[in-house]
Amino acid sequence: MPSPAHTLAPPSPGAPPIAPQFEEGTTLDRFLLETLRGYPEATGQFVTLVNQVTLAAKLVSARVNRAGLAGMFGATGTMNIQGEYVQKMDVYANETFKRALEHAGVLCMIISEEEDDAIPIPPQFPTGKYVFAMDPLDGSSNIDTNASIGTIFAVFRRMSESGQGQPQDVLRSGRDIVAAGYIVYGAGTVLVLSTGRGVHGFTLDPTVGEFFLSHHDIRLTPDTRTYSCNEAYTGTWDPRLVGWLAGTKDPALGWSARYIGSLVGDFHRNLVKGGVFLYPPSKKAPNGKLRLLYEAFPLAFLAEQAGGAATDGVGPILDRTLASLHERTPLYIGNKNAVDAITRVLST
Repeated sequence: MPSPAHTLAPPSPGAPPIAPQFEEGTTLDRFLLETLRGYPEATGQFVTLVNQVTLAAKLVSARVNRAGLAGMFGATGTMNIQGEYVQKMDVYANETFKRALEHAGVLCMIISEEEDDAIPIPPQFPTGKYVFAMDPLDGSSNIDTNASIGTIFAVFRRMSESGQGQPQDVLRSGRDIVAAGYIVYGAGTVLVLSTGRGVHGFTLDPTVGEFFLSHHDIRLTPDTRTYSCNEAYTGTWDPRLVGWLAGTKDPALGWSARYIGSLVGDFHRNLVKGGVFLYPPSKKAPNGKLRLLYEAFPLAFLAEQAGGAATDGVGPILDRTLASLHERTPLYIGNKNAVDAITRVLST
């Protein structure tokens, strides 16, 4: 759990306790207002922020569902800062989230995987007290095959006093995150969110355009024996990790493999069903390939809030301090027992 200094806002004196139970079908708006009732500083700007995120999510979801008809399949022919070919849907998702967030008066800057530098708030709009970091469309290369893709995001409270955001507002520890989440665009559109008080999932009902509570207080059981990774690359991995993975093949241990090939899709499955996701460093990517700020940080926040763990093979992901916007990292995330076992193997 984050320290009190890193929660959304201090509780007001005599604030009522957080509502412990919610029925399935509770709207996202009501859920936020109830759980943040004792945090008056958060109920304004933060709820507005989440509402703008869900607006963008609805627009992206609608476009994903008719991507072929809208001519959104395939690549644009350009490469992003990560050296990856940009898909048409990447551009749409990035622009949609920027347009939805920049004018709301709740952010001092936006950071996107698709942009070289931090995105300032246009001068005609007011700034706010949060920083928003996002991977606008993780797994977008899978859209042509109708596989799960999604948006991943993390929220920080700004450290600078006012105006446009400064480097210190984002180059900081993962322990400073105050909220994180992702949206999966698949058979249904699901928002998974944590404000440091557990992890909850909300499913979009497209007939009414609302997100409703569908997964209350998600918990990662500590010992589910399912792993997700691209085993085609084992020849480039640390031999100690390869040995651990080989040990899971013993039928008596009851391990199984499930791999979608989309970070957000694999993490979502493991969060709901139990499992561990592995993306180790390799000879080609010795520092790892996943981005620390807008992939590893937010998913690690969610994993810990759900009773799981996330490590880079040395220590907890959230203990890292970001050195640059597009810093990369290895990632082992999911059930605590499996993550701890991998960390022990890699430390011997």
